[in-house]
Order: sequence, then C-alpha cells, then structure tokens
Amino acid sequence: MCVQVPADTTGAVSVDHGPAIREVVRPRPVEGRLERAIGAEVRRIRSASGATLAEMSIRTGISKPMLSKIENAQTSCSLTMLARLADALEVPVTSFFRQADTPREAVFTPAGSGARIVARGTRVGHDYALLGALRGPHKRMEAHLVTLTERSEGFPLFQHPGTELLYVLEGEMVYGHGDSSYTMRSGDALQLDGEGAHGPRELLDLPIRFLSVVAYGDLGPQADD
Repeated sequence: MCVQVPADTTGAVSVDHGPAIREVVRPRPVEGRLERAIGAEVRRIRSASGATLAEMSIRTGISKPMLSKIENAQTSCSLTMLARLADALEVPVTSFFRQADTPREAVFTPAGSGARIVARGTRVGHDYALLGALRGPHKRMEAHLVTLTERSEGFPLFQHPGTELLYVLEGEMVYGHGDSSYTMRSGDALQLDGEGAHGPRELLDLPIRFLSVVAYGDLGPQADD
C-alpha cells in the first residue's frame, strides 16, 4: 500500500514524478496476484540454486516455455507442477506461497508535509516532523525529522522500547545516551538502545537537523517521545 500521492490543483494525480509514482497511479490488479507471487518465488529460488530454465526443464519434465510462463505469471501453475518444482529445488511446496498473502506497505511523505508532533519533550525551537510509520505483525518503525533552532536551559530525555538510529544532516550537538556523550556533526550516525535515557545535551552549531528512525521490533511503541 502506498499513500500520499501528489495531485495537481484540478485533483488529477500527477504522473510526472518518476517510475515509482507511475506504479502507484497504475497499481497491479488483484487478479493474478497469486500467480505473480508464485512466479516470483519460483524464479528467486531457482536463481539462488544456480539452475537454468533448461536444467529445470530436464529435472521436472516441464517444458522451458511453460516454466517461463510460470515465472512470468502468464499461467496458473497446477499443484502437480508445483510439486515437481519443489522436488527439483529441494524446498517445501509452501515456499512458493511465501509472498502470496503478505501485504506490503510503503509510506511516501512529500517534503514539508510530515505531521508535526507535539508531545512530551516538545520545546520552543524544537520541531519534530513525523516522516512515516510502518505497522505490521513483525515490524514497527517510525521516522522523524528533528529540527533544533534555539538553545534551551534544559533538554528532554527520551526512553522507549526498541533501537534508534540518529543521523545528523546539519549542525553540531552533543548527544547523550546513559552516561556517555557523543559530539555529532553532519554525516555522523549513532545507533542506541532506546531503553537507555537519551537526548541532546548541548547545541553547538544551530540550526541542527537530524533524522531519527526507531525500530520497535515486535514490541511496538509504548511511550511517546
């Protein structure tokens, strides 16, 4: 799923922003989704094994044209054919259905349109813009663009489940995590355990902009920054 596709003033969706946007404008139909998922997995597993179509044809007794059609989702593959392919590749038949029912999500946030976050820790001159969040049964991720434009006598400390990655885009600051301090400049990155108290300790060169990406794993967010 993709969201926030730019539109012009007439309400028509623009297609002048590259291939990724065109794919959103013209999504693949639901029909044939199973065939596409099976075909992609058959091709991936075959390629990983190093087998050619000709070799697979000999091993399975399925013609090369038919194998090509299967991999390119141009035909529905019978269970008998799937069983032959699984035996030839030495994998369970269920391997070919791995991507069949799993929704794939993407979040597109145009520049300047990220939701502003007002929560514990927000201060004058401290701006938090949500760039996007992915949700799923096995992964949780949030990304923020943080902009600091004014010095403060005190800085908020953050604690949360998961792992956080900070990447400085502009400026210079001293960032603390637990008892440690790190002087961070443009291009510097810091990966930290979110359970440890962390946050800016000193703003050395304003303005400061950094990207904060938090991966929660299976736990999910339990506290607001």
